[in-house]
Amino acid sequence: MHHISIISSSIRTGRKSHRVALYFEKYLRENNLATSEILDLKSYNFPVFEERLKFQKETLPQAVEFANKIKSSSGVIIITPEYNGSFPASLKNAIDLLYDEWFHKPIAISTVSAGVFGGSQVLISLQFVLWKIMALTVPATFPVSKIEDSFDELGNPKNKVESDKLAAVFITELLRCIKAEL
Repeated sequence: MHHISIISSSIRTGRKSHRVALYFEKYLRENNLATSEILDLKSYNFPVFEERLKFQKETLPQAVEFANKIKSSSGVIIITPEYNGSFPASLKNAIDLLYDEWFHKPIAISTVSAGVFGGSQVLISLQFVLWKIMALTVPATFPVSKIEDSFDELGNPKNKVESDKLAAVFITELLRCIKAEL
């Protein structure tokens, strides 16, 4: 069975996008599609890195752990809010920390916003960064608009049938990309 890491990228107080990470962890488990683990950047609390992990003289244990989890994952789901038309600095910092670990790694992106556009502006900037490091971005996305009206604090969707229908397409594409990469 494949293992998927779910990156919850917001570290902001009162963050809402983490709800979608909780949803995908439940969705994958309940449908027996893959094992999964949430890699919560808020819990990692990385400092701003001055160098990629492989070139650091003194490495933080949590950075090595994060790198190993990305490397050993079959694929990754990134859950990102849209902040001012882009993604959070915490996510850019985590991406830039690694390099080899991202190479040809299938990555699916879920964008989240409080507004009606579902984080559509963040998608292109994040895809560009991932393309530059040779990650494989999945063509299907999972945009979530009006997050507070869409998911509760525990990751339960307000409209489970519709959310699960969209998640099925999203996860199917991620699994296809994982199989293609093997």
